[in-house]
Amino acid sequence: MNKDDLTVLPESDPVSILRYRDGLYAVDLLTAAICEFDFFTTNADKPGTLEEVCERFGFAARPADVMLTLFVANAYLEIGADGIYRNTKMANEHLVAGSPWFMGPYYASLQDRPVVADFVKVLKSGKPAVWGAFEDQEDDWHEAMHDEGFAQSFTAMNCRGLYLGKKLADALAEELQGRERVLDIGGGSGIYACCLVANQPGLKARVMEQAPIDQIARDQIEQCELGESIDVVTGDMFDRGEWPDNCDVHLFSNVMHDWDEPEVRKLLEHSYQALKAGGLVVVHETFLNAGKTGPLPVAEYSCILMHSTQGRCYSTAEMKQYLEQAGFEAVRSFETAGDRGVVLAQKA
Repeated sequence: MNKDDLTVLPESDPVSILRYRDGLYAVDLLTAAICEFDFFTTNADKPGTLEEVCERFGFAARPADVMLTLFVANAYLEIGADGIYRNTKMANEHLVAGSPWFMGPYYASLQDRPVVADFVKVLKSGKPAVWGAFEDQEDDWHEAMHDEGFAQSFTAMNCRGLYLGKKLADALAEELQGRERVLDIGGGSGIYACCLVANQPGLKARVMEQAPIDQIARDQIEQCELGESIDVVTGDMFDRGEWPDNCDVHLFSNVMHDWDEPEVRKLLEHSYQALKAGGLVVVHETFLNAGKTGPLPVAEYSCILMHSTQGRCYSTAEMKQYLEQAGFEAVRSFETAGDRGVVLAQKA
């Protein structure tokens, strides 16, 4: 990959390829709900709010939120103005034991899949399971990223970032005009910073990453022939003292979905404190709609995030609230590509 590769797009749209991989774990979460918890049978008689569902089944809030959102996006549940999740006709006919059309036995053959067992544990504990491709890894992926081999394999997501990064750069072209320097927080290999700089003349960037990922980013930047325009800051994004203060754009690309709400709020607070006055913050993610009723591919993607990280997919309304409560204003959002989008805001 070189600098020229960052400024062109393929002729075809790979969204279906992304969706197969991103939504892979949704079937296991549905299987756990049907076979391990008989969720829809209980919910038919006792529908409840998120809090009531958690109390009834012994679920933690984060994974239960992901599960309920998946079922709403699939039209198995509907959520009322009172916040209560109720079975739809489809669920009552096909997912409730005792119905002549009950599909539970059809899913029973999937019950022994390892990820189904993982979801049973994650729903109860709220803690992530081991990343699927590394069964021998004892730590969750956040801790495993300190291992050089694991980090190197994980940042191979450049194959995704090259396409999504170019689309992000195109979508932000007007927003970035006149801006001086982007801080790519938790930027991984730096692919998104590289795409922004390659497509926006005069823009510079810094990538903030912990070791050993920082060296991976330096290597990637050199490969892209952008060493004069992008540098790497080694630091922990959760430590405010390690944030540089000389950037007028902050980018969080595929960062927030790896963390629970308290960590997301902390990162936005750090961003507000470190960002120059008048600066722009860009949150690039797979976002649910404001009502958390879809899109279905995003609700499905949230399943793998809930399984393997401390996070989930957030709605545009949730991210707007977090940004405003951190002090940002003029919040707006739009879609980019591959079921991704951005929520933008400014520091006064």
